[in-house]
Amino acid sequence: MAHKINDSCIMCGACEPECPVQAISAGDDSYVIDATKCVDCVGFNDEPACVAVCPSDSIEKA
Repeated sequence: MAHKINDSCIMCGACEPECPVQAISAGDDSYVIDATKCVDCVGFNDEPACVAVCPSDSIEKA
């Protein structure tokens, strides 16, 4: 199941370079995760890398 970025995103950009499948991009008011690309880091990391680096805890399961 993909993750999503909620309204508490502070647009710091920490998550974008951590995504191994380039599913994260800058939106108008926050970063966004393309649910069709997100693989929850399965096969890449033990846990979703974006969740681990998000300083505002803005990334959650969709």
